[in-house]
Amino acid sequence: QVQLVESGGDTVQPGGSLRLDCVASGFIFSNYAMRWYRQAPGKERELVASIGSTGVVRTYSDSVKGRFTISRDNVKSTVYLQMNSLRPEDTAVYYCYAPSEVVWGQGTLVTVSS
Repeated sequence: QVQLVESGGDTVQPGGSLRLDCVASGFIFSNYAMRWYRQAPGKERELVASIGSTGVVRTYSDSVKGRFTISRDNVKSTVYLQMNSLRPEDTAVYYCYAPSEVVWGQGTLVTVSS
């Protein structure tokens, strides 16, 4: 059974940092790309960052470029999202997604507020 479990969401002040983790199981994690999405209240889910199977190829949305970093550890079957210089508009539920399996994680809430 394919499963993605996110963690790391919290409430943080503007300018702060958080790291989100997504642990994968049930498929050969190291063979496939992974993605992070987010969904803010009342808005559509949007793609935040993608990473290729080896971690070399990484892409970001314009809204997070230069502030967020996606990475992965294929030994631990984990993908990370390091978020720096957080803004109130980054407030959302963040989801991990495995496009090869068409499976979503349960989401983790990030709130940026003073």
